[in-house]
Amino acid sequence: MQTLLDSTALARGWQLGDGHFTTMHARRGRVRLWPLHQARLMAACRRLHMAEPDWAAIDAELTALPDEGDRVVRLTLLRGPGGRGYGIAGCGATQVALNVSPFPAHYFTWRERGIDLGVCEGRLGSSPLLAGLKTVNRLEQVLLKAELERRELAEGVVLNEAGRVMEAVTANLFWRKGDAVFTPELANGGVHGTLRAWVMGELGERVQVVSAPLEALQDADEIWLTNALMGLVPVCSLAGRSLGGDYSITRALQQRYEQID
Repeated sequence: MQTLLDSTALARGWQLGDGHFTTMHARRGRVRLWPLHQARLMAACRRLHMAEPDWAAIDAELTALPDEGDRVVRLTLLRGPGGRGYGIAGCGATQVALNVSPFPAHYFTWRERGIDLGVCEGRLGSSPLLAGLKTVNRLEQVLLKAELERRELAEGVVLNEAGRVMEAVTANLFWRKGDAVFTPELANGGVHGTLRAWVMGELGERVQVVSAPLEALQDADEIWLTNALMGLVPVCSLAGRSLGGDYSITRALQQRYEQID
């Protein structure tokens, strides 16, 4: 599916970042965790005062995906044409683009072997109006990814301007200390990932949502990353400190995740 977009809707997208998206893993023609992706898109539409798209048409396109192994599916929603400047009054129906691309095969290796995690020098700014949303403006992530490339890091922990742990550059973050499991509180920034939501649903009240300094992460017994494409990835070391190879929760969650679409 490559829906034709009105040029004025495109203008709002690239001039104002007026839209949001989700990136999904299609396996054998089926989008994994589609209900969680749809729920996040619906919530974003409400928060951005954007009309919801034709979900039946989107469902039809997703159902028609070819059975071709693993693919990346990106669904982008842009505010419809109309309005002037920042104004949204009179904007038309939300515009939809669905793009399919090859799957990054190295994620399978990451899941099996784990990765070494650095700590980014760049910080995420506070943005409570957009906290949790995956808007089309990803410039902070572009700059953070440039830092990873410059430092030759696979991934990195990102702190906010107050020095609290937020997420990784392209993933959400969990850690375990003893029997307790933690994930960062995202009221002022970050992205509420769909796999983050799935993990929190699986672990229930065991997960504590916290505002934590980097020292809490450095003291962890186990750390793992999540996003819809990489799945669940164990962390072998943080900033050069080995975590000892105890991936017990990560491996258990990986097994559960492989059993679902």
